[in-house]
Amino acid sequence: MSNLRNQKKRVVVTGMGIVSCFGTDVDIFYHKLLQGQSGVSMITGFPTDDFSTRFAGEIKDFDPGEYIDKKDARRVDKFIAYAIIAGKKALENASFTLDSSAHDPSKYGVIAGSGMGGMTVFSNNVGAYLEKGSRRISPFFVPFSITNMGGAMLAIDLNFQGPNYSVSTACATGNYSITLAAEHIRKGDADLMICGGSEAPINPIGLGGFCACKALSQRNDDPQAASRPWDKDRDGFVMGEGAALIVLESLEHALKRKATIYAEYLGGAFSCDAYHMTEPSPEGKGVSLCIRNALKDAGVESSQVNYVNAHATSTLLGDMAEIRALKQVLPHPEKVVLNATKSLIGHSISAAAGFEAIATIKAIQTGFVHPTLNLNNPEEGLDFVIPAQQISHKIEVGISNSFGFGGHNATVVFAPFQG
Repeated sequence: MSNLRNQKKRVVVTGMGIVSCFGTDVDIFYHKLLQGQSGVSMITGFPTDDFSTRFAGEIKDFDPGEYIDKKDARRVDKFIAYAIIAGKKALENASFTLDSSAHDPSKYGVIAGSGMGGMTVFSNNVGAYLEKGSRRISPFFVPFSITNMGGAMLAIDLNFQGPNYSVSTACATGNYSITLAAEHIRKGDADLMICGGSEAPINPIGLGGFCACKALSQRNDDPQAASRPWDKDRDGFVMGEGAALIVLESLEHALKRKATIYAEYLGGAFSCDAYHMTEPSPEGKGVSLCIRNALKDAGVESSQVNYVNAHATSTLLGDMAEIRALKQVLPHPEKVVLNATKSLIGHSISAAAGFEAIATIKAIQTGFVHPTLNLNNPEEGLDFVIPAQQISHKIEVGISNSFGFGGHNATVVFAPFQG
C-alpha cells in the first residue's frame, strides 16, 4: 500500500444488514451465494399474465418482525421498511448499542439511497385519485414516496443526528452512498455511518416500466437461467429487490468499542459516461476513469487488485463494456477473480451495490468467492477467472462496480483489515 492511504483517516466495516430474497441473515445469504443457489422465481405478489416478463428475485412472505412499529409497518412503502430493517440488522451485526452515555448521536449518520422510492405508495395513490378523486389521496402519499424517507425514519428510530440524506443515481446509488458516508468519516463529520441502498420495485408499475423499455429477460420458461452475465445467450436483466446496508466507522471509534472489523474501506470514486440515457459508453471510458480514480483514492496500485465484483447485469451492451473498461485498468486479468452477484439474486437497482459490497466483504472475511451462474456460452475476450463454483481465494484488494441509467458510475475498494 502506498503512503497515500496512511494520510487519510481510516474507515472500517463493522456491520452488515440485508433484506433479500434469501432472507435477512447475512451469513445465510452469503452461504446461499456460495452454494450457487438462485433466488429468482415466478412473481407471486400480483398477477403477471399480461407482462412479457413474469419472474424476479422477489422477496416473498415479507415479515418486518419487531424492527418496525406495527402501525408504521402497515403504512410505509416496502422500500422504507426494507431500509429500516437492514439498518437495524447492520447495527446488530456490528454489536452496536446506544445505551452508553459516551455516545454522541450527532456523530452518527445514515445515507440510505433509493433509485425509485416508494413506487407502490405512489401508484396506489395515483390510482385512488383517478378512481375516486383528490380526497382519497393518503396524507402519507408524499412522505412515503420520496427517496430520503428510508434513511430518515431509520435515523428517527435510532436518534442518529449526524449526516443524513438520500442519493439517487439509479443502479449506482448504493456505491455513491457508501463512498459519501466514508467521506463524512474521513472528514470527521461522523464516527459511524449506516449506508447503502433500498429498493422495492417489484410491483405492476415497476415491472411494467422495465418491460416497456425492453430491458428485462423474457426467459419465463426457465427463470433461474435468465440472469446470465457475459453469456452470448443473455437477453436482459432480471429484477430484484431488497435493502443492503453496511456500518462504516472510523478506525479509532471501532477500536475504542472493541468492534469486530470485517474489512477496511480503502476508497471510492464516481464518474459519468456523458454518453447516453440508458446505454453505456461502448469502450467503457467513463468506467475505467471511475476505477482508476477509486484506486487512486484508495492509495493502491492496479496490480494489487485480485478480485472484482462486477456490475454485470446480463444486458447485451453493458456486460462487455465493463469488461473492456476493467481490462484498460487491470494489467493481468488472468490473475483476477471476477464474479457477478446479480446472476443469483437479480438486479435490485439501488440496493444492488449494497448487496455486492457485502458479497465483497464476506469474500474477504471468509476467503471464499461465490460462483457466477449460467455462463454456459461465454463471450470471447473475458480473460478473467470467473468461477462456476465457489472457490477459495485470498483477496488482497477487492473492488465492486455499479453503474446506473444516466451514465452514473461508482466503484468502491475494500481490503482485509491490517492493524
